Amino acid sequence: MAKDKGYDVKDIKLAKDGYDRIEWAKKDMPVLRSIGERFAKEKPLKGVKIAACLHVTTETSALMQVLAMGGAKLTLCASNPLSTQDAAAASLVKNDGLSVYAIKGEDRKTYYRHILQALAIGPQITMDDGADLVSVIHTEKKEYLKGIIGGTEETTTGVVRLAAMAEKGVLRYPIVAVNEAKTKHFFDNRYGTGQSTLDGIIRATNRLLAGSVFVVAGYGWCGKGLAMRARGMGARVTVTEVDPLAALEAVMDGFDVRPMSEAAKIGDIFCTVTGNLNVIRAEHFAKMKDGSIVANSGHFNAEIEIPALEKLAKSKRTIRPYVEEYKMKDGRCIHLLGEGRLINLAAAEGHPANVMDMSFANQALSAEYMVKNASKLENKVYPVPDVIDREIARLKLASGGTSIDKLTAEQKKYMSSWEMGT
Repeated sequence: MAKDKGYDVKDIKLAKDGYDRIEWAKKDMPVLRSIGERFAKEKPLKGVKIAACLHVTTETSALMQVLAMGGAKLTLCASNPLSTQDAAAASLVKNDGLSVYAIKGEDRKTYYRHILQALAIGPQITMDDGADLVSVIHTEKKEYLKGIIGGTEETTTGVVRLAAMAEKGVLRYPIVAVNEAKTKHFFDNRYGTGQSTLDGIIRATNRLLAGSVFVVAGYGWCGKGLAMRARGMGARVTVTEVDPLAALEAVMDGFDVRPMSEAAKIGDIFCTVTGNLNVIRAEHFAKMKDGSIVANSGHFNAEIEIPALEKLAKSKRTIRPYVEEYKMKDGRCIHLLGEGRLINLAAAEGHPANVMDMSFANQALSAEYMVKNASKLENKVYPVPDVIDREIARLKLASGGTSIDKLTAEQKKYMSSWEMGT
């Protein structure tokens, strides 16, 4: 490997455009701005080395700036090969002096090389979106374990992986599950994913959603948001699920619910948001209509069995940017968007800044919490402390000029007593 120059981005000349885009995003991130002002004064992360593996976007750039204001020493790499905004990456290098390793469209080899370059800082805290840093450290780079006090995790897929590690007793340092914060999954996963996924699908295809059959695989927080927004655009939404409780909720919310084996026959557009493996498989491709569109907004493209699609197809071509047309042996065409990767970041710009404001506020405050409390924590996955969650909600409300009631002394006494009864 050539000597590391301290960054690897597509084109450093994109920094001016990236700076402007980051400034635009920050205008809609008042909570993170207020945390940054405090961090600049208090320096709670002074000298702390943080390696971050996140989607390198304008909103992530705002988070990196806040962590740097708090005194942290940072490296950043991409958590998905297609999610990087090259201009934002260039700006962080040139205007903020950060070590960034991320290029939109990088291949698998480059992706993992970038992870290793980010880890070379010898982190004390890891900041993940999908748990790839944790995975690499625990399998290939165990020498870094001795210096790590803890980490944070941004997304459902990563939390699932880390919880499995903790349950098996192989997790070697504590993790705060940012994804589990109410101010994250209630808003980012539902409203952010709902809007940005449709944005990516529409940008890639320019298809009309009204009147189409839109199949949502998975009815977690992301699936709820996507189904809600697709219906709002006039689509006839079908939900597929494996959890009877989630399926029942989808039915009660007014959606058609059926197995993927049936949905495959009627769907026009399919989108997976489960965090699981091979949700759309060979037997489903075999039943799809000519012209079907298949996308993913879960973390990894493993949700779609792409090797099976490759095997079934007699030819393949890129018909539009981020749209690959697979022609089946019977003449049908199935269109895969964004290589099956996160379509909201592959073909669009990811979640709007307004919701990432809360998600990244959780990241910043969780990093501060880890520095203060790491010695007390076990090698487990912890939720974001409720006091942090509620403070972020309070700041978000205040930024929009919304005020709420407070409990009176009498009400507090009533809620904490058992003697008063009815």
